[in-house]
Amino acid sequence: MSSSRLTSSLYLLTFALLLQNVLGTDPLFRSCSITPNSTVTSSYKTGLSVLMVSINQLAPVEGFALGSIGQNNQDRPYGLVLCIGDVSSSDCRTCAVNATREIRKSCPDSKRAVIAYDNCLLKYSETDFFGQIDDEYKSYTWNGNNVSNTVLFTEKTIELLSQLATKASYNSTKLYADGEMDIPEGSMKVYGMTLCTRDLSSADCKKCLDGAIGGLPRDAYGKEWARAFGGSCMVVYKINPFVKP
Repeated sequence: MSSSRLTSSLYLLTFALLLQNVLGTDPLFRSCSITPNSTVTSSYKTGLSVLMVSINQLAPVEGFALGSIGQNNQDRPYGLVLCIGDVSSSDCRTCAVNATREIRKSCPDSKRAVIAYDNCLLKYSETDFFGQIDDEYKSYTWNGNNVSNTVLFTEKTIELLSQLATKASYNSTKLYADGEMDIPEGSMKVYGMTLCTRDLSSADCKKCLDGAIGGLPRDAYGKEWARAFGGSCMVVYKINPFVKP
C-alpha cells in the first residue's frame, strides 16, 4: 500500500473513531408510542422531517427550541430539543441531529417518541404537549455498587437533589442546576444535576423534579449513581464530578 493511501486510511479511521465519540453510543433513554387507530400519514412524516430540521437549527443558539408545523390538526407534529446543561453549540447540534436520525430509525411508525443522550433530549408528538408535565415517559436506572454508610449518603443525596430542584426551577433561566455536597464521614462527595424542559413553568418544573426525586426507588439510593428520567425533567446523582463539555 502506498504511503498516501496508508495516510488516507489512517485519517479515515481516526475520523470515524472521533465521530463515534462525539455522537456517543447508546441513548440514555428511548421510547416510541403507538397510538391505537392512528395512522402515521405521509404528510405527518413530511411535516415532522421539516420540523426536526428547523428546531435542530434553532436549538444550538439557546440550547433549546420547540415548534409545530402544519395546518391540519390530524397531521400536525409538535416537537422540542433540549441541550443539557452548558453543552457547547456544536455538541448540541451534533447531538440533536444524531438523536433525530436515531429516533426516526427506531420509531418509524410512531406519532410520538422521546430520546435522550448525555448532551440532549428530543421529543415529538401529534398532540400539543407544550407547558405540560409529561407523565407518560419514565425511566429509573442505577449502578449496582453500594457506597459506604448508605443511610447517611442517601440522606445527603436527597438533601442535595432537593436543593438543586429548587435552584433549577426558580433561580435559573435554563431550568437547570448542578452542584455537590460533602458527606461528613468517609471524605466523599455526592454530585447532582437537575433539569426541566424549558416549556414548563417554574412551579411545574419544581413539581416534576420533586416527583422524579421521590419516584427513584429506595434501592437506587445509596448506589454510586442513579438517574430518574421523564419526558419533562431529569434528575441525576453520582459520586464522581460531571464532565464539563
